Amino acid sequence: MVERAPQAEAFAALWIERARPLLARVYTLRRRIATVVVVVLAGTVFVHVMFGANGMVVYRQKRAEYEALKKQIDRVQQENDRRTQQIQGLKSDEKAIEKEAREQLGYARPGEYVYVAPAPAKPAPPANRSAQK
Repeated sequence: MVERAPQAEAFAALWIERARPLLARVYTLRRRIATVVVVVLAGTVFVHVMFGANGMVVYRQKRAEYEALKKQIDRVQQENDRRTQQIQGLKSDEKAIEKEAREQLGYARPGEYVYVAPAPAKPAPPANRSAQK
């Protein structure tokens, strides 16, 4: 192995001499290379922040969904409050009980007439002329 040491040193020296111009060029361009690396890194971070799993696009979609659900909750809460008042009225107010009985059961006082509107007719299905020959 000692006999091959001079050959290994010569081989290493050859490669160093071949790589020296390339390394010198890289050393002179180090600022440009660093700038390009920083720009690429900043671009990657920007794309991730905007379009990633928790990016701005997803955030805006979730925010719109949150607002829609909030409006729906408010609407359902108002409906719930209205029905709660209606239930309380039916439990305690005789006029409310009478009104519901007259509307739902068709009751009338003596001398009153109850008018019932006929159910709307279903439209006829369209004729299929393509099946006829």
